[in-house]
Amino acid sequence: MARKKNTNNKSSYYKTLDILRVLSCIAVFLYHLNILKGGYLAVCIFFVLTGYLSCISAFKKEKFSLKEYYISRFKRIYLPLLFVVFLSICVISFIPNVNWLTLKPETISVLLGYNNYWQINANMDYFARHINSPFMHFWYIGILLQFELVFPFIFIGLRKIEGVIKKKGTVILLGIISIISTVFFFISCYSNPNLMSVYYSTFTRLFSIIYGITIGFIIYYFNSFIHFKNKSTNKKLFIFYLIVLIAMFIFIDYKSILFPFAMILTSLITCRLIDFSTLFTGKLSITDKIMKYIGSISYEVYLFQYPVIFIFQYIMFKNYLSIPLIILITFVISIILHTALDLKNKKIYKFILLIIITIPSLFGVYKFIVEKDHTEELNQLKADLVKSEEVMKAKQEQYRESLKKENEEYEKQLKELENGSNNIGDVITNLPLVCVGDSVMLGASPRIYKTFNNVYVDAKVSRSDYSGAGILKDLSDNGMLTDTIVLHLGTNGSCGNRCRDQVMDVAGNRKVFFMTVTNDADVHVNDGLKEYVNNHPNAYLVDWYEAGLGHPEYFAADKIHLNSSGMDAYAKSIYDAIYNVYKEEFDKKREEMINNHNNELKNKITFYGNDLLINAFKNLEKDYSNAEFEMNKDYNYDKLVKQIKDNKPNYNVVFVFDGSFRFNNKQFREITKLLKDNKIYLLKFTNDKTNYNYDNVEVIDFNKELVKHDDYLMVDNIHLTDKGNKKLNELINNSLKKEITDK
Repeated sequence: MARKKNTNNKSSYYKTLDILRVLSCIAVFLYHLNILKGGYLAVCIFFVLTGYLSCISAFKKEKFSLKEYYISRFKRIYLPLLFVVFLSICVISFIPNVNWLTLKPETISVLLGYNNYWQINANMDYFARHINSPFMHFWYIGILLQFELVFPFIFIGLRKIEGVIKKKGTVILLGIISIISTVFFFISCYSNPNLMSVYYSTFTRLFSIIYGITIGFIIYYFNSFIHFKNKSTNKKLFIFYLIVLIAMFIFIDYKSILFPFAMILTSLITCRLIDFSTLFTGKLSITDKIMKYIGSISYEVYLFQYPVIFIFQYIMFKNYLSIPLIILITFVISIILHTALDLKNKKIYKFILLIIITIPSLFGVYKFIVEKDHTEELNQLKADLVKSEEVMKAKQEQYRESLKKENEEYEKQLKELENGSNNIGDVITNLPLVCVGDSVMLGASPRIYKTFNNVYVDAKVSRSDYSGAGILKDLSDNGMLTDTIVLHLGTNGSCGNRCRDQVMDVAGNRKVFFMTVTNDADVHVNDGLKEYVNNHPNAYLVDWYEAGLGHPEYFAADKIHLNSSGMDAYAKSIYDAIYNVYKEEFDKKREEMINNHNNELKNKITFYGNDLLINAFKNLEKDYSNAEFEMNKDYNYDKLVKQIKDNKPNYNVVFVFDGSFRFNNKQFREITKLLKDNKIYLLKFTNDKTNYNYDNVEVIDFNKELVKHDDYLMVDNIHLTDKGNKKLNELINNSLKKEITDK
């Protein structure tokens, strides 16, 4: 191995670097097209090249001039940026339905070179697989402009330090700074939970640029690193490095644990490939010339690719022609811009091209100037949404606590009823009871006392029902009349309903049990008694006649009065009649409680939604204070399904999503299966073609109202104004309250 001699073969120098430029250009482009998941790593190559080329360019000057440096940077970097920015604004202004609310502040951040920090503040996610701005990739330009602004002072400072610590000392110093910046980047990747603030920040990305500066000083001072004597071996090594880079572009996405290692390794390999820039000599072939030209327009290609992709998402649907057309258009307009701004050879067609791109660019400047800055309005909306989200989260917690207490109380009451029903025998045995009767009851009174622990019996031979009301009144006057009364007074005749009405008047709301007689053929009271009981809600029947039918062993010779077994049966018939009435009441209360609970459940509502629901929550909460609100700004179909499965929703389910979340036919069919026992109300926010025609689904077509009233939407065309929220509330009320009222 030997140290490589210095060479100034210009063609060889650019030949190698152009391979890096083209590789980086393609990798980043494919990443932006969602094809190459690790293509973002190629930006590290751009940063290293930036540091390196800035150094080499500065070293070539006999006398470094700040004025000349800034003029050259303005022409090569800033001027193409200006044209791309304003051409993009011009074209986008003619495309309907483009919702680019940050045009003013975002463009200012690009023009003033702080777009990377603007994106951090705006929570822009470069790794998200959607495009909500044509300038999302200009975070890189922000760092580039910041570096170009301070580089002359860095370079001048290093040259002055060189006079003190010599060349080796300067390189060692740069090496130490490189190590420190690398460690800082590495630690930041694991200590900062916000990956984008690491990816966008100038200070965390500085390590790649410092690598480039370091390799620039090394090559200028010491020609290069040590290479193998065998040229073939060096070429194989060069190819190996390229293969490693391509492999990382293909396999390492931003979620990989290898992310920081890949960023650092890409930068180091770039340094090594730059070291080969003076290694291979020879004339430029046609292929080399093509590579060189593509490399020369790589900056313009980078500038244009995101605006073209952004515009395409509005002007045509995705199909197999989209990507080829995006690539073709990007390269064509990049060539046009590069040619128009290259005025070294002053040919007429270049001036024509310059005029052609200048006119729409000036219109873009005009549109930028007159564009309203929605920053304050959006910040207020953001603050309102944060506040609503906090209130909603508190509401969700309150709802869960309230529901828990409600269910606990319901279970407690239900258990008490069930316990009461199971213990009803003990209840009846100890029930305060008044029994008034004739000789039949008198004969059975010992068994009655034995059956009931808290009973008062007033029975007398030859008593008729004429005396019943008076006896009860005396008991009532003396405070002895219980809530349950048993009368057996028809054996000796009856005055009919007149006497019974008198009894019921004295009894009031008490339960009165009338007993039938076994000698009905003589007195004819049972049919009238049964009819009377059926017409009075607190009058009940003890059918002693039915209980004794077919049991001659119960009776004495007169078939009226009772022997020992008859007395037992007599007392049991009273017990059974009272038991059945109380049991029926317990069962009725239980059934009524369950039905009321089920009806309450059918009136309960669960709202699912994203930002639209948060925005509308303030109004909805007034009318649905007892509803459950489940909100997630990042709801997608999978998250929604998981939420429904993990926490079963209430009977009425209301979906309140804006246009950023839509069901396709398959998804909505699955949702209806999942919620087959629920009533679904779906807010239709856009004119989508999904089939919502299911038996348990009602569509609330808010899109019709949005079409008729442009004052219902805020500037972002997503969130609702106060008018829009009131109308939304009205439509939901019309559907939900009608359904609940019908129930």
